[in-house]
Amino acid sequence: MTDTDPSAPDALTAVRIRTDGDVDDETLTHIRTKVGAALARPGLPDVSGRVTISRDTAHHVVLPWAAGAEIQVGAHLVVVHAREADAHTLADRLEDRLRAQVERAEHRAESARRTAERPPWRGGQAGEGHAPAPADGSSPTEGSSPAA
Repeated sequence: MTDTDPSAPDALTAVRIRTDGDVDDETLTHIRTKVGAALARPGLPDVSGRVTISRDTAHHVVLPWAAGAEIQVGAHLVVVHAREADAHTLADRLEDRLRAQVERAEHRAESARRTAERPPWRGGQAGEGHAPAPADGSSPTEGSSPAA
């Protein structure tokens, strides 16, 4: 098994890439480049985790190349799996899936389902959408204009 070297790109400093089976250095470098491209995005929180690349040596296996990644992106865990017939296709598929999952995790973090202000029962102020309608049928803002 092989781990990443200290001269890896910035996006990969906290991501370990391990290999299992017969994986040559050229393939490993290509996969490192693809994983780095998927994780090198401006504004991305701290990234850490591991990627495991394996190659099955049995001749009867249709898809001998497999990849599994568990990457911690900020507070979200991104898990990606891929199986392919050759290493370059595996690297491309791994990059696409990592990029999509990281974007999805970032979108969830940016657009959390929260309201702009807290509702009155949670200590917020009663606004237009939160105030109950008066029983006499008048609007809730009648007579509330500021005194001149």
